[in-house]
Amino acid sequence: MTASMTNELGWMLDEVLKVPEARHAILLSTDGMLRAHSADIGRDDAERLAAGLSGVQSISRSTAEFCGSPETPWRQTLIEFAHGYVFLVAAGEGTHLAVSTTENVDMEAVSYRMHKMVDRLGKELTSPARRDTGSPA
Repeated sequence: MTASMTNELGWMLDEVLKVPEARHAILLSTDGMLRAHSADIGRDDAERLAAGLSGVQSISRSTAEFCGSPETPWRQTLIEFAHGYVFLVAAGEGTHLAVSTTENVDMEAVSYRMHKMVDRLGKELTSPARRDTGSPA
């Protein structure tokens, strides 16, 4: 059984939620696969959101030239809603960390905690590219 199936990394995501007004956290791969989720969000919802947020990250990355150069590396996307925010950050090769919050959150505190977690866990949050199994279609 893989770590994503057993949610072995979920406890780490719960650490990010210690910021007041933080709601949920998920760890996802670039291709939208759920790697881990915080305790307060169900697996089905986390999988659906991982797929959607990988699309958000891809769209964000594709607009790099708007910020100067197509080679500008993507680091973070912030989405604002009427009642909260979604923070999406690069968390290692092929991996992204997403946190949802209420509208009353200290945005700097959430971003800081997310980036500190990514720095501290580095290699554990890497999701290498999938390889072709070579099996015929």
